[in-house]
Amino acid sequence: MALSKPTDGSTALITGASSGIGAEIARELARRGYGVVLVARRKDRLDALAEELHGEYGVRAETIASDLGKPNSRNRIPGRITELGLEVEILVNNAGFATGGAFYGSDPARELEQVRVLIEAVVALTSAFLPAMVEHRRGAVLNVASTAAMQPLPYAAGYSAAKAYVLTFSEAIHQEVAGKGVAVTALCPGPVDTEFWDQADWQVVGGMSFEKAFPNTSARDVAKAGVDGIEHDRRVVIPGLPTRAAMLASRYVPHAVKLPVVERVMRKR
Repeated sequence: MALSKPTDGSTALITGASSGIGAEIARELARRGYGVVLVARRKDRLDALAEELHGEYGVRAETIASDLGKPNSRNRIPGRITELGLEVEILVNNAGFATGGAFYGSDPARELEQVRVLIEAVVALTSAFLPAMVEHRRGAVLNVASTAAMQPLPYAAGYSAAKAYVLTFSEAIHQEVAGKGVAVTALCPGPVDTEFWDQADWQVVGGMSFEKAFPNTSARDVAKAGVDGIEHDRRVVIPGLPTRAAMLASRYVPHAVKLPVVERVMRKR
């Protein structure tokens, strides 16, 4: 199954597009001729990226400033798409952040905001745009999960749980829409060196930041793997051979054995 050819009235909506993986996915789609609607809180960055993409690839690039953690802000997105005269044929749910540290000492408001951005926004936007894709038998949804979705992470409990939801949600819908002309793919990268870690502040034994302690994949390579994934209707994409091998091996290690090791690695010193 290939992605539908871009048309004047179709667009790819990418959340969390102001930097990192989201910005690289926008570049990858624009490189392939798709118009984009860039969504994030930082309007200045979105406008700069939109100007870059239009100038380099000649595609239509629109921006919507939105705080996806706030339902009223998030719920205005479909209406804005209609005002622009566009139809979302590719939806990329990428926006996110991570809390860190022991849950019992965390900020409850921040933990709930994480749920709203990582789970509620994915459900809301997929609900808004998937029905038309199924009706027209064309389209794709790329949900950015994480290898954190594949095992509980002590000291990142809320984040790993939220990404597990995104992974399961995506896999189930992938099967529901099989044969309907729509691709739904979960993109599960391991560590990627982006601004994400400035907020997450995850550290491992020895005080090294998480993304520096493990092999990582570039945001551009992750973006290409994700777009290739929806183009070929893959259920789950894990970029990078070392990461795929590690995740495969981890399936055979019981949580009772794995969790104490992960806890020791993730515990701040």
